[in-house]
Formats: sequence, C-alpha cells, structure tokens
Amino acid sequence: MPTSDAETAPRAGLLDRFGIFPPLAWGYLGLLVFMIGVGVESGYLSPFLMDRGLSQADVAAVFTVYGVTAAVAAWFSGALSDLWGPHRVMWLGLVIWIAFQVVFLCVLSSGAGYFTLMSAYAARGFGYPLFAYGFLVWITAATPARRLGTAVGWFWFAFTGGLPTLGSLLASFTVPILGAYSTMWVSLALVAAGGLTALIGTREPTGRRRLAPEGENPLKTLLSSVTIAWREPKTAIGCVVRIINTAPQFGFLVFLPIFFTSVVGFSLTAWLRLLSSIFLSNIVWNLLFGIIGDKFGWRRTVALCGGVGSAITTLLLYYVPQLFGANYPLCILAGILYGATLAGYVPLSALMPSLTPRHKGAAMSMLNLGAGASTWVGPAIVGLYLAPLGVSGVMWIFATLYVVSAGLTLLLKIPSGD
Repeated sequence: MPTSDAETAPRAGLLDRFGIFPPLAWGYLGLLVFMIGVGVESGYLSPFLMDRGLSQADVAAVFTVYGVTAAVAAWFSGALSDLWGPHRVMWLGLVIWIAFQVVFLCVLSSGAGYFTLMSAYAARGFGYPLFAYGFLVWITAATPARRLGTAVGWFWFAFTGGLPTLGSLLASFTVPILGAYSTMWVSLALVAAGGLTALIGTREPTGRRRLAPEGENPLKTLLSSVTIAWREPKTAIGCVVRIINTAPQFGFLVFLPIFFTSVVGFSLTAWLRLLSSIFLSNIVWNLLFGIIGDKFGWRRTVALCGGVGSAITTLLLYYVPQLFGANYPLCILAGILYGATLAGYVPLSALMPSLTPRHKGAAMSMLNLGAGASTWVGPAIVGLYLAPLGVSGVMWIFATLYVVSAGLTLLLKIPSGD
C-alpha cells in the first residue's frame, strides 16, 4: 500500500535534520551494505594470498594493479555521470563487481597461475568505484549546498562503515567459522543486496538523467574530466590531496596485518578487530567532521585535522607497539586516533565541486581519480620501500606525505573565502 504524505513527512524531516537529503536515503543504506561486502576481505586477503604461496612483493603488486583499475574507474565515474547519469554508472559498477568476483573466486579455487589471479582481481577493481563514486556525484548534484558538507560526511560514513570497518568485523567472525574462501562468497551476496537496495530504492530524479547540459558533445564531456586539470589547476591540487588522504590506508592493508600478527604478536582475529576499531572511529568522525567542516571551514578542517592530525597518528600506529609491546588497549587507542584524523579529509568532497561550480562532474572526476589512485599509490610505496627501509621507514614516508597534503590544501581557496 502506498505510504501517505503524512507518514513520510516526519521521517523526511528527521533525515533532513541529520543532514541526509531524504530522497537519497535508500542510496546511503545500500552503499553501506555494498561496501561491507567489498570490505570483507580487506583485513585478511594479504595473509590469505601469502598462505597460497605468494610473496609479500607479489601481494603488493596484486594490490597495486587492482588500485590502478580502481583509479581509472574512479576518474571516469564523474564524467560518465555527466554523460549518462549516476544511476546508470552505479548499475555498471555493480554488474562489473559481481561478474569479476565470481571469476576471481573460480580462479582461486582452480589454483590458476599468478598472472591469471592478478588479471581477474584487477578487472574486479573497475566495479566498486563506479558504484560508490557514482553515488557521490549524485549526492553533490542533488543535495542543497548549505548541507553538502554534512551530506558527504554521511557518504563517507557509509563508505568506510563498510570498507573496511564492518567488513573486517564480519570477517573476524565468519573466517573462523566458514573459512577465508567461503567468506568471500558472503561478500558477493552482500554486494548484490546493497547494490540492488540503492539502485531500486533511490527515486531521486537528478541522478537518473545526464548531468551535463543537453546538446553538449559527449566527447567534450568525457574530455572535460581530463582537461579540467589544467583549466582549473586547483582541481589537480585537490586530486593530489585526495591521493595522500587514503594512500597510507591502502598501503597499511599490505603490511600491517603481517606486522601486527608476526612482529607485535596479535592473533588474526585481534588484528581484524583492531582494524575495525580504526574505521569504527573513522565513520563516527566522518559525520562529525562533515558538520565541523560546514562551521569551521572546509579548507582549514582538511589541512589541520586531516593532514597534520593524520601525520601524527600514523607515527603512533607504529611507535605505540614499539614502545609498549603487545599492549592491545593502547594499540586500539592509537588506531582510534588514526581513524578520527583520517576523517578530517571529509570536507574535501564538498570543497572540490565548489572550486568549479559549472563543472561539478569534472571536478568530482578529479576527486574520484585521487580516491582511486590512492588504492595503488599506497601499495606501490610499500612495494618499493618496505624491503630497503622497513616498516618504520614506510610509516615516516606516509607521515611526511600527510604534512605535504596539509600545505597543498591551504592553496584550495574558493571565492567565498573558506
């Protein structure tokens, strides 16, 4: 039976007060479930592949190639949303992820060679950025400007709530019961359920049509995602800041599971729950920094809370266990602090489209390129420097990059003066 206006109005008012644009509410829920599925493997795939005979350098290469395909998909998610509309882009991402997850799982079960495994996993990398960042473009196109910082905070709440927070937490229970391989089939079911929830449940009209002006040449629309980098240089700077934002996060997934289990001495389950605590903190602070950014200023929040804060807490992740050993509560505290400061970058998603109001899709393509590129830049840094410099050297590289991002952010001044 159709829901009456009287019934929907109070719910819409409540959502609006929390900063969620009510017509997009099902999209947020679907994104959360989708990203839980994507994040299930994040905390244990590295040791799982090493147990199957891959070296740590091989695993870093697999993650790097996956990140390259994710970066390409993330880059074009904005331009394709301009051309087709975010709704169609999200459908494309969902279908790609499901299809190549099945291929990847079949490759794992068949014992196929390294390059076959890498190819299957890399192809799957095209999927989640098209879905997730397509929805982010939808949010920035449809949400009123006065609530945009909070709205993108909710996006990152759902995104990191799944990858890797609740995904890793779920794996900490299912891997001991079902095994690592079977747990990946659970992730497939969650991705399908979340994707369908978002795509069928979200009825907001803006995302169901192309965002570029009618009559604009399709090639011009696609090229705008590339040419905007030199037409509006600040978007290129924002792209670099976004790369630095989560490059260490994805780099950590390559070597911190080994560091905390083999060097510090935690069990795999303890490590997975530590990882979940990092991003449980992150999802809470994603919301808070969305609100803080709207009041304190997007640029200042990203530079101080995100850049400087993450530099400090990255070093804490390494030096707390070095100084205090396998002290689980202190390691959890260091993780919680890192997750909180990582959320300081949330207002960047509101800042970027505000730099070029007439080309929001193209600006978001640059932002999404940075998000996608971080998934290979982080593992690539680990692959290059872990052997010669060790864990401490890599952590100092990541901390230095965070400081650099703080300086770059201060260049991203918009006409309003934020």
